[in-house]
Amino acid sequence: MSCQTSPIDLKQPAISDERATRPVKVVAFLCTWCSYAGADKAGAGQLPVPSELSVIRVMCSGRVEPALILEAFQKGADGVMVLACHPGDCHYKEGNLRAFCRGELLERMLPQLGINPLRFSFAYVSAAEAEKFSQMTRDFVAKVSQI
Repeated sequence: MSCQTSPIDLKQPAISDERATRPVKVVAFLCTWCSYAGADKAGAGQLPVPSELSVIRVMCSGRVEPALILEAFQKGADGVMVLACHPGDCHYKEGNLRAFCRGELLERMLPQLGINPLRFSFAYVSAAEAEKFSQMTRDFVAKVSQI
């Protein structure tokens, strides 16, 4: 027995007919203090945000366990994002750094579970970066749509 898994073709993943016809579903875990505030400013500024995005507000990105992300995939999410405060700006001191480490671990684990790692994204977005939030979410939804 080997711990090796079959490689995932990142260019041409298998898509069922049902998934090809429905719009994609993307779940975004947003930190209350930075990312969610950035999303709020994007909405207030009427910046485009994809309708395929479902936001889950968390007190800190460091509270997002890998099991939550895997559960989102299991329940039908085509993509999952975790958006955190920038390093040094976390209201809980190091929650964003904990989230970063978990994100790296998850990216290495996803192929072993048969999930394309391009369907997961971790990034830093501050409360003042509404345009970055808008652009990042639109780019990620477009990437997931092509996968």
